[in-house]
Amino acid sequence: MDCRVYAAAVDGWLRVGRGGGASGGRVGGLMQMADGFSHESENDLAAMVRDFLETGSAGTDSGCSTDSDSSFCELAHLDDKISNLKSAVDQYQSDLLSVVNSLMLSINEADLHIVKSGKCNASCIRYSLVKLLRLSGYDAGVCVSKWQGHSKVPGGEHEYIDVINYYDSAGNSERVIIDIDFRSHFEIARAVESYNRILDSLPVIYVGTLTKLKQYLQVMVEAAKSSLKQNLMPLPPWRSFAYLQAKWESIYQRKFNPDNPNMIRSFASHHIQCVPHLKRLQSTLQPNTEVERILRPVNSDRPRLNLGRRRRPSFLAL
Repeated sequence: MDCRVYAAAVDGWLRVGRGGGASGGRVGGLMQMADGFSHESENDLAAMVRDFLETGSAGTDSGCSTDSDSSFCELAHLDDKISNLKSAVDQYQSDLLSVVNSLMLSINEADLHIVKSGKCNASCIRYSLVKLLRLSGYDAGVCVSKWQGHSKVPGGEHEYIDVINYYDSAGNSERVIIDIDFRSHFEIARAVESYNRILDSLPVIYVGTLTKLKQYLQVMVEAAKSSLKQNLMPLPPWRSFAYLQAKWESIYQRKFNPDNPNMIRSFASHHIQCVPHLKRLQSTLQPNTEVERILRPVNSDRPRLNLGRRRRPSFLAL
């Protein structure tokens, strides 16, 4: 590919660069857009970014049925797919989304505790939300997924929340995924206006099954490929379907409490980013929550949380 294309691409990513020299700023900027508040392995991610810059490896596995050499994706059509996915929600997930949004808005700066050494990456927000969900009767936990690198997908780790929905007396259940900063996984450089509209139409916080999550990933990868192609830019490996899917479908460890629950509250350099991150999420959630409150039908016969349906026979201590 022509070097000018890479120069244009790098300029877009450098807007979020971490500073340092030309090479360090370039790789740092790409890494920041690649991982957001996730816990990917920085060494693997740095190697992947350098390979992407030097060889143009674009991670062609998109998980979409369209041929990579075909015409541009119909972004308007993809926008309709997102709307359909958002509207096809069962009552349990709809209720849970409302509860999650309300609880997120109730979290304040004083609730944030450092839960690990090193970078917090919004773990304090997730553990605060899990604590509130469990107090509200939900079997919620923080999940840390890890996967080994293979092919063009480097190894890494990601942190999210899940809730187990026990939907009958026989103990049958389903796993509902909660990702508190869902849109950040799909941010790309120099996005066209129609892609940004699709991005803005995504849920601020994802609440749903793994099956529906996979459908969102397929649509967004297809949309990202279309947007980048219009600017003669390749799809980065960290925006490929395989890499995104690994975040939520890899082997995970489920936790209910932080690793260091008694750690003294502090706002060190690796934690202070969580405060503006929380405020940004809350400011984005506020309009959506108000609209949802106005449009939601009133049903006085239905308990607000219906806690009995969501409780396990017993809970681990908080």
